[in-house]
Amino acid sequence: MMSQESRLKESFVIGLSIFLGLIGLGVFISHGIVKAKSRDRTVVVKGLSEREVKANIAIWPIKFTETGNDLADIYDRVQQKNKIIIDFLKKNGFTDSEISISPPSIFDREAERFSSGQAKGYRYIATSIVNVYSTKVDLVLKTMKKTVQLIKKGIAIQGQSYDTQPEFLFTELNKIKPEMIEEATKNARKAALKFARDSNSKLGKIKKARQGLFTITNRDKNTPYIKKIRVVTTIEYYLTD
Repeated sequence: MMSQESRLKESFVIGLSIFLGLIGLGVFISHGIVKAKSRDRTVVVKGLSEREVKANIAIWPIKFTETGNDLADIYDRVQQKNKIIIDFLKKNGFTDSEISISPPSIFDREAERFSSGQAKGYRYIATSIVNVYSTKVDLVLKTMKKTVQLIKKGIAIQGQSYDTQPEFLFTELNKIKPEMIEEATKNARKAALKFARDSNSKLGKIKKARQGLFTITNRDKNTPYIKKIRVVTTIEYYLTD
C-alpha cells in the first residue's frame, strides 16, 4: 500500500502539472487572441488604371431623302444616288464587303393624315441609307471630310439626326485587360503601403480582392474615335505590427 507521504507527493505532482498546464493554456489563448485581433486589422484600397485608345471599327451611315408624287420616279432617283455614293466610297478605297444599302423607307404623307383632302407639298418622302462598316477608321475619317463632293452632285446628306451619326467602336479590350488589371493592382498596393507606413504598421497578405467592370467611353464629344478605358480594382489587405 502507498504510504501517506507517497500519496501527498503524488497529489503535489498532479496539482503542479495541472497548474503549469493552465498557465501554458492561458498563454496560448492570450497569444491566440492577440494574433486574432492583429489579423482583424485591415485596410481597403482602390487601384485605378486608365488608357486612351483609338477605335478599331467605324460605322458610318450616309443618309439622304427624296420627295415627289410619283413612287416610280422617286425609286429611280434613289437608286441613282445610291450608285453615286457607292462609286464615291469605292473611289476612296472602300470595298463591296464594307458597303451595304438599307431598304428605302417610304413615308406617305397623305396616308398618314387619316382624313380627306390632299396633303400639302410632296406626297412621298423616301429615305435611303448607305452604310459603311470598316476597320479602316482613319480612311473613314478622311473620307467623311470629302462628302462635299456628294453635295455638289445633288445629294443632300443628313448629318444631324440620331441615326446618321457615325459610330466608333473598340473591340480589342481583351488584348489590354491583363496589363490594366496589373497596373490597377500595383496602384492599389502603393496606396496600401503608404497607409501602412503612416499608421506604423506593416502590410500583410491580401484578404479580399474585387475587380471592377471595365468601362469604355468617348474621350470627348469632338473625338468619338478616341476611347477612354477605365477599371478600378478594390483590394483589402491585412495589417500587422
